Amino acid sequence: MKTLVLVEHDNASVKDATLSAVTAAGKLGEVHLLVAGHGCAAAADAAAKIAGVGKVHLADDAAYANQLAENVAPLAAALMADHDAFVAPATTSGKNIAPRVAALLDVMQVSEILSVEGPKTFTRPIYAGNAIATVESTDAKVVLTVRGTAFEKAATEGGSGSVEAVSGPGDAGTSSFVGSEIAKSERPELTSAKVIVSGGRALKDAATFEEVITPLADKLGAGIGASRAAVDAGYVPNDYQVGQTGKIVAPEVYIAVGISGAIQHLAGMKDSKTIIAINKDEDAPIFQVADIGLVGDLFKVVPELTGKL
Repeated sequence: MKTLVLVEHDNASVKDATLSAVTAAGKLGEVHLLVAGHGCAAAADAAAKIAGVGKVHLADDAAYANQLAENVAPLAAALMADHDAFVAPATTSGKNIAPRVAALLDVMQVSEILSVEGPKTFTRPIYAGNAIATVESTDAKVVLTVRGTAFEKAATEGGSGSVEAVSGPGDAGTSSFVGSEIAKSERPELTSAKVIVSGGRALKDAATFEEVITPLADKLGAGIGASRAAVDAGYVPNDYQVGQTGKIVAPEVYIAVGISGAIQHLAGMKDSKTIIAINKDEDAPIFQVADIGLVGDLFKVVPELTGKL
């Protein structure tokens, strides 16, 4: 099988989410990458060095400058004439483009796969991750999105793929890029952080969240996350949210502070290597998935822990 993987990039480098998608694609057969952008030759060169990559299709055109889904999807669909499967990371961008590719090919998409069991057989989570379904596609072409936490990241060096320029339909004329507001932080991005400290509604308000969680995260060099309840209460911005409707993470260490452990939240972090829970309720569901549990008042425990680090 020939597999086409959508590369997420910033025109200069390849984003981590792509590396997991490459690993998944490698289990299907020959791996080709699609780099769509404007002035993105550097990203294509970086993509060609990824281990296991055979070829990089480079679409360098002003129409793809901001990688609008309405423009990229027809390009990918056209390239699928020579490929058997289309693979995209299950990120905001990937979830925007992949369904459009599936619609253009008139096939069913298989979303957020966790493993590859055969050429057209995969596992994926259902019921907020409480059950794992094994599904088999009967379509001629396969369109997949990949949950990044389920696959190891491919090595960024060691590959020797060739770069081939391709052209596509260009600007579909149905959307235009107006602008973007990108939050800048010196902290590691949640989806790539090795340590994450998350806070829940028990932190009372934004000022308390900052006072309790931030010093601990600073000591550990960690990313900061939050439950949906904390986000809805206005303690932190939406991009901090971990969970089924937020970000799916699997760090080396996940510290849950004042988080009860609702199914929605567990779905986003239960693949973490080590889970540490701090909660005053010993019956909180979070303790059922925690490797280390500390029952106590977070307003006393967390500052004490921070002080001893």
